[in-house]
Amino acid sequence: MKAFAEPEIVTRNGKPVSVILPIKDYREIMERLEDVEDVAYLKKARRKPLHYRPLEDVLADLAKK
Repeated sequence: MKAFAEPEIVTRNGKPVSVILPIKDYREIMERLEDVEDVAYLKKARRKPLHYRPLEDVLADLAKK
């Protein structure tokens, strides 16, 4: 089987429906997508106010369990 250096576009009825690309490129795309999702989550989390509890309260709750 021939390895493609460039993505190959698969068409159906003259319209693109799929892409065949090297696994290295696919993995890079997936990693970048995960990075984008992580950044979006962090931005959303930073908009929420932070709530802190005294360490003594946390330790007391853990001791109850």
